[in-house]
Order: sequence, then C-alpha cells, then structure tokens
Amino acid sequence: MAEYIRINEVADYLDKDVVLKGWLFNKSGKGKLSFLQFRDGSGIIQAVVFKTNVDDATWEAAQALTQESSLIVTGTVAADTRSKLGFEIQVKSLEIVNLSDGYPITPKEHGSNFLLDNRHLWLRSKKQHAILTIRSTVALAIRDFFDGEGFVNVDAPIFTPNACEGTSTLFQTEYFGDTAFLTQSGQLYMEAAAAAFGKVYCFGPTFRAEKSKTRRHLTEFWMIEPEVAFMELDEDMNLAERFTMFILERVLEKHRDLLVDVLERDLTVLETSLKGEFPRVHYNDAADWLDNFYKEKAKDPEWEGKTEFEKGGDFGGDDETWLTKQYDRPIFVHRFPAAIKAFYMEPDPEDPTLSLSVDMLAPEGYGEVIGGGQRAGDLDYLLKQIDAHGLPKEAFEWYLDLRRYGGFPSAGFGLGLERMVTWITGIHHLRETIPFPRLINRISP
Repeated sequence: MAEYIRINEVADYLDKDVVLKGWLFNKSGKGKLSFLQFRDGSGIIQAVVFKTNVDDATWEAAQALTQESSLIVTGTVAADTRSKLGFEIQVKSLEIVNLSDGYPITPKEHGSNFLLDNRHLWLRSKKQHAILTIRSTVALAIRDFFDGEGFVNVDAPIFTPNACEGTSTLFQTEYFGDTAFLTQSGQLYMEAAAAAFGKVYCFGPTFRAEKSKTRRHLTEFWMIEPEVAFMELDEDMNLAERFTMFILERVLEKHRDLLVDVLERDLTVLETSLKGEFPRVHYNDAADWLDNFYKEKAKDPEWEGKTEFEKGGDFGGDDETWLTKQYDRPIFVHRFPAAIKAFYMEPDPEDPTLSLSVDMLAPEGYGEVIGGGQRAGDLDYLLKQIDAHGLPKEAFEWYLDLRRYGGFPSAGFGLGLERMVTWITGIHHLRETIPFPRLINRISP
C-alpha cells in the first residue's frame, strides 16, 4: 500500500509509491505527457502523467484539471535534478476531489484591492505562502527566545477599562452596561506580572483606532511585550538587541531559500545585523542631524521635502528613513522628549524634559519596529502624569497599587510582529504579513 505523505517528506521516499493530497497550482503538457504543479501546503512538486503508464480515467482526469482543483495523487517518488526540490512524482493514478471552476486569481497582474478582496484565496500564492511561513517561524522564535531567557508567558486581557497609549486611538465597546476598550497594549498588566515572576512577556492581538492609511499601519496587529523587574534602559536595549538577532538568525537558518528565491530579498542588511552591536543614538543628536540634513537639502531648488526638523517633535516615516540610511543595521534612538511619550515613562534624571525611552529603527525605510523604555516608579509623579494626560484616575488605581506595595523599577518594550516580518521579508506593505488584515477601510474577508 502506498503511504500518505506530505511533499516536504518526499526525500525519505525515493523510488517508493506514495499518496499526496492537495491542489493543482499550475499545469502544462505536450503530446502524451502532462506536467502537474501540485501543492499541499508544505511545498510544490511536479507530478508527471505519461499517457501510456496510466489508465484512460486517470489521463482524462489530468486533462480536465483546472487551477486550484483539489485532487489525490498516487505515484512513485523519482529523482529529478532539474527540480529545486530534487524530486518529482511519476503518477500512477489520480482522483479529482473537487474541480475548481473559474478560480479568480489567475497567473497575471491583479490590483491590490482585488487581491485583498480575495485574501482568502490569495493566501495560496507562492509569495503570500512564503511570507506567512516566515511569520510562523518568527512567532515560534519569539517564544523560544523568551523561554531560553527564563521569561514566563502571561496573557494580558483584550478588554480593558482604560487607555495605555492615549485615548485618541481606542476602540470602544459596550460591556454589560459599562464601557470597555480593546487593548492597545498589555504592558501595564505585564508590570503587575513582573512583580510576581520577575521576567514576563505577553504575545497577542492589539488594537489601535488610528485613522492612518500608511503602509506601516494596521488597526489590528500582534504585539510581543516583555517586562523585567529591576531592569533599566541600557539593559532594555541589550535585551531588544539579543532578541532581534535571535529572530534574524532563526529565519536565515530556516528560510534563506524563501527569502531569496521567492521573495527576492537582498540579505545583506539582515546578515550585517548579526555581526555587531546596534548603534545607540541620543534623541538630541538624531534631531540635530535631521535638522542639518533638511536644511542642507533645502538648498536644492528641486527638493520638495522638509526644510528643517523641530527638536522636541516625534519622528515621521521620512525622518526615520533618512536617519537609518546612515547605518547598515538597526539603531536605537533613546531619550525621546517626555511630552511625546506615554504617561508612564521614567523621566531622564539628567534632563527631566526627556524620558528614558527607546525606539529601535530598522534600516531600508522600515522605521520603528520596537518601542519601549523604563517605567516611572514614583507614585506622585504618576499621579501628576495621569492628571496631565486627562486620564481617569479611578481606572488606574490598580496600576498605582504597583507603586504603593513594593514598588520597583522595571523596563520593557513592545515589538510589532507584522513590522518585524515586513522588514525581514523586504516587502512594501505590512498588510501582507498578517493572514487577514484589518485596515481603516477594510474589515473583510
């Protein structure tokens, strides 16, 4: 009896009969030969149907097959030096499970809206399959890294009674006669968990009601947020650096072929990022550099961009792009102005107008991938910050208890999974890095 296997197992079955179950990716043929590009989710292999080697029903079935028809193939695994896989299937019999009728995504160019409308089918394409395979590997690498560093995974709630990153980007919902919000971040809850376990992280969906249509924004995305008790800003950057290198090393080890052959990714920057420390740039130095850069650019009569950078402001996408072009790997920009950061950031003791915060900016125009910093430990300071940000004190009483009962310094960061995958894969828009993207103008399929 032929054994049912998946395509990624064929190397173990050379010259043996096997059964494969999957879908027709493409087909071609000439005369008495049909070449079926067959996929099952684990890979693509060529199945060769030779008319003289099969019965009439099998030959007719092979001719009838259409793109994305589902089928069961029985055949012999044979070596094929022309194939990247190194093998092909010499078909003995073929059963059509379902004949696809008019599959909409044909081998031609389609517009992005059409592809997003058909996202449930677009996932089957080589490029999307590669991106989501890499996403899966990144997600597992994240858990492996924190497990290896002694962290405990603590799940944060999705319904919350308060804002974490500012009230303007909250999704509000009715909650049994009360008001609740979809979480912007699990970080406040991780501070509570850090007091119990020392080193924790959460990994789950996050929601931001930002009315943004840029290539870097989703309304629903996945966030990884570690928090460590008694850790300060420099150690936080060390952790983020080790974490990033671990992920890059894992993906390059497992998916170099997908990156190069399918996604046509230039690996130079990814490989360089593994060779040494990420530069650490003070916000003031970055702001001065940007201001000088724009003023110099403004001398060109054809320049249409900024003519200066106002110190004290946050970086926009263009600012991050120009800044990171000066480096061959990710950089840490630290000590942003306190006024533009969350209420819970610890002020810089050397300059209280700044905060002990940090963003990790990826090169090649991908911008902020990680954001974090050291948390404010002083109860009175936090009370003033909550008031200054117009937040309801009663909603944060539980959070303030962390300072009342055994208060401690802590630090951590948030990594946007989709932003990391976008940079690693080298694609333009992060909407392709999540199976079913949610955008300001899209909530289906």
